[in-house]
Amino acid sequence: MNINEISDTFKSIIKDTAEKLRGFERRIYIAKITIELLCKSARKAERVFGWGRKTVKTGMMELITGIRCVDNYSARGNKKTEEKMPELEEDIRSIVGPKSQTDPNFQTSLMYTRITAKAIRQALIDEKGYTDDELPCENTIRNILNRMGYQLKRIQKTKPIKKIPETDAIFENVGEANRQADEDPDTLRISIDAKAKVNIGEFSRGGKSREEEPEEASDHDMNPEIKMVPFGIFEPTTDHISIVFSTSAETSDFVVDCLELWWKENKERHADIRKLVINPDNGPHVNSHRTQFIKRIIEFADKTGLKIQLAYYPPYHSKYNPIERCWGVLEMHWNGTLLSSVNKTIRWAETMTWNNVHPAVHLIDKVYQTGVKLTKKAMKICEKRLERLDSLPKWDVTIEPAFG
Repeated sequence: MNINEISDTFKSIIKDTAEKLRGFERRIYIAKITIELLCKSARKAERVFGWGRKTVKTGMMELITGIRCVDNYSARGNKKTEEKMPELEEDIRSIVGPKSQTDPNFQTSLMYTRITAKAIRQALIDEKGYTDDELPCENTIRNILNRMGYQLKRIQKTKPIKKIPETDAIFENVGEANRQADEDPDTLRISIDAKAKVNIGEFSRGGKSREEEPEEASDHDMNPEIKMVPFGIFEPTTDHISIVFSTSAETSDFVVDCLELWWKENKERHADIRKLVINPDNGPHVNSHRTQFIKRIIEFADKTGLKIQLAYYPPYHSKYNPIERCWGVLEMHWNGTLLSSVNKTIRWAETMTWNNVHPAVHLIDKVYQTGVKLTKKAMKICEKRLERLDSLPKWDVTIEPAFG
């Protein structure tokens, strides 16, 4: 009988039957089918039924010689826990994510977390509904964290982290605001921040490159002719990154111009979004008492029709803001080259990837005036548009658009 004489239904039955068999029995079955219907062609068996040629040839050899190959399954190793429990990785990420930070010096792309493996295991039981018997041991949780890119950071006794009394409450508030945003289909969460200025010129910046002859940099990293300010907008739920450069000063106007540019470019992709939760740090150009920033962000809400919630991270803890992780990747990406021109810097930023996604990179060629601020009378008018959280008025601000 020829394979072309068999109906598609019968072919499907043959294939399904092979899927239900294992090991030696499966190899003998597909070998007989290959010999009887496919002229002993392992290549045809692969094309028609999707069987591996090596498996088909092994089965035919077993059938002809009568010698059975031993299936040494135990030598193949055990699957990783997160492969056997795929939902576990996502649950761990949801617990660890809000408590993670990047390396403040951007010397590595690894993330650090301030929550221990023991605490994560308990949180999986308390918050995610796992039972003690379902979960792997604490040591396995620790290994999973390392494979996911999280590592515990050693406490620096010589450089204690500054902490204000409201720090824990602020962390709890921003975590809850972010959780609600991610669960609401009408809400989008973005993380924003500016990276330290980049000196443009033939400066080494301590980078390394794999070349036969290393590039030659200036003897001293001093007196750059141009400094560029990179500002990032990161969407944690989509992994989309926008990086906007300026050769002028970092100001409140620059920050909101970046937001307007990002929204103009992405509003069609987010046509269903009605609310925007923004995670800034407590920097001087974006804090909730910076009058020019508040004025511009109100105008941004009115222009876009979006309800805006500013959910701040606590002071001295900006490294927990998700956008900081992108800066770590960018610094690792381009520190082996000489950023000798504005155009070269932008081109290098465009080739960076975050979770296999390239950023959208722009340059705002505009001179920004520093020191712009509102009068007390003008700020009082703006304050009427703000809804500040009673318990944390500096750290959680909501703005309703004038025309929603």
